[in-house]
Amino acid sequence: MASSAYSNRRRRRRKQPRPPAVVPFNPAANRVRILLVWGLLVLSLVAIAGRLAWLQLAQGDSLSSLAQQQRLTSPVERQVRHSIVDRQGNVIAVDRVVYTLYAHPQLFDLSIPEMAATLSPLLESPESNLISQFSQQPTGIRLADGLPEATVDRLRALRLNGLELHPQQQRFYPQQQLFAPIVGFVNFDGQPQAGLEIAYQDQLALTPAEAVSPAETETTLDTYGPPAPGSSTEAAVNDKASPGGDRSVDQPNKNTESNTASSELDSTASLRLTLDSRLQRTAQQELQAVVDRHNAKRGTVMVMEAQTGEMLALASVPTYDPNQYFKTDPEALKTWAVSDLYEPGSTFKPINIAIALEAGLISPDEVVNDSGQMQFGEWKIRNHDYATAGGRGPISITDVLKYSSNVGMVRIMQKMPAADYFTWLQRLSLDRPTGIDLPAEATAQMKDREQFVRSRVESATTAFGQGFSLSPIKMVQLLGTLANGGKLVTPHVVSGMVTEADNEVWAPDRPQPKTVFSPETTQQVLTMMEAVVSEGTGDAAKLSGYRIGGKTGTAQKATVSGGYGRGRVTSFVGILPIESPQYVVLAVIDEPQGDDAYGSTVAAPLVKKVIEALVVLEGVPPSAAATP
Repeated sequence: MASSAYSNRRRRRRKQPRPPAVVPFNPAANRVRILLVWGLLVLSLVAIAGRLAWLQLAQGDSLSSLAQQQRLTSPVERQVRHSIVDRQGNVIAVDRVVYTLYAHPQLFDLSIPEMAATLSPLLESPESNLISQFSQQPTGIRLADGLPEATVDRLRALRLNGLELHPQQQRFYPQQQLFAPIVGFVNFDGQPQAGLEIAYQDQLALTPAEAVSPAETETTLDTYGPPAPGSSTEAAVNDKASPGGDRSVDQPNKNTESNTASSELDSTASLRLTLDSRLQRTAQQELQAVVDRHNAKRGTVMVMEAQTGEMLALASVPTYDPNQYFKTDPEALKTWAVSDLYEPGSTFKPINIAIALEAGLISPDEVVNDSGQMQFGEWKIRNHDYATAGGRGPISITDVLKYSSNVGMVRIMQKMPAADYFTWLQRLSLDRPTGIDLPAEATAQMKDREQFVRSRVESATTAFGQGFSLSPIKMVQLLGTLANGGKLVTPHVVSGMVTEADNEVWAPDRPQPKTVFSPETTQQVLTMMEAVVSEGTGDAAKLSGYRIGGKTGTAQKATVSGGYGRGRVTSFVGILPIESPQYVVLAVIDEPQGDDAYGSTVAAPLVKKVIEALVVLEGVPPSAAATP
């Protein structure tokens, strides 16, 4: 019992809790902890305040600009350019302001269907499309690009809230396809890409002092708060009492006009061309009709003022709309009459006649034997009509041109040593470009001197315009020597920079004409060329009341693998009036289809159409002794 009682007492003693340990109060330690927490909080606030000050004060402008770029699609800042006009002052290229329209449906006063119905006729977009766009998001919807001033004025008149316009500089070509290969285009980024736009970049570009940058008229898309730094002072919003205000179509910048006119002499000047829009349009339309009618690959027709080298028309097919250059086949972007080569064929024969006359090898009344065909080793040369006409026997130099006799031309040029003939071709600068003020001019291809002299067939084929190639513009320059008394002039399409008052402020430098033939020689050749139109293969170019000289050409096309294929190039040159030559008109049609596709049937009628327009527009009087 005693033992059990003892055990119970031990268990009761173990169950009694021990009193907790008492930690003595330490005011100094508690104060340190409080100060540490408070210090950390203060340091955090100071760090936050410092960071805010750095962002607001030191980097505020750059961050604001960056934020603005991230929340809106800014117009591309483009360089403002001078206009381009034709010789009559008609606008060919001009800078204009177009607009991008944004919508903010959450700010509409009208219902979405009502807004769609109102905008549909102005934007030429179906109501269903607009309703679908408005449903995409509550703000910042890009509705339309490239809106012209007329449409923008109508939008402004409606004073609709929830719409916003962004101005942007744009290069505009009102003549569309008419001058595209010549003038070229400026891309979306404002960079010139072809034609005169790139060739005359320095003259066309306005300096910042002469024009207002599009960015100066830019309006911010920030829906809430004041306009961002750098935005127009004429806000594009009609702020109301409600937070942030409502958006409405912006008003024009009142300062733009006065700023643009700050340098009137320079900013209003235009690059004037020698081309005539009226003649160019006729040439382009008639050329397109011929290319379509004969299913040709391409074509060109050019009119040059013989004494000065001024181009009055330079039409080519294919062409394109420079306002929509991105839809164009790249092949159409070039001026192929300048950048591509072809074998001229018989239109080169008058040049060879002039060489022979100038060198004293022949006289105008001389006779040569036309046997119809000739053999040069493995090469056989024959007349185009040998199958029907055979050999004509002794014929005059005029008849050589009139009947376009290949054999007759070979007989003439055989009188000259091949080395001398090659020297004459060099004297005519056949191996050099014309220097026309258009980019990417091609240089003629001809055999080197050694091959030309060594191979008898080279000089023979050159006699009737094959075996070498040149550009159509080079052909115009060479034929111009026959019309202006024997001078090589530089073809050109740019006259200079003129002000609105028609004062010339800049003109390009051009080389002095080089004399290659005497006036007596060229007049003798022109008399022969007149017979080609009045009695020979150029009959289709005859124009009642006018004395016209001409020459047809139908050349085989060389193939890539060598030799000649079935393709051909047809051409015709017309020079008028013969009694006092002023104009050279050349048409070249590449690969016309059909068995009857010749220079006389394809190109000569085209030249006649252009000449008919030319004599009216230039006021050329009828010839006194013209054939009825």
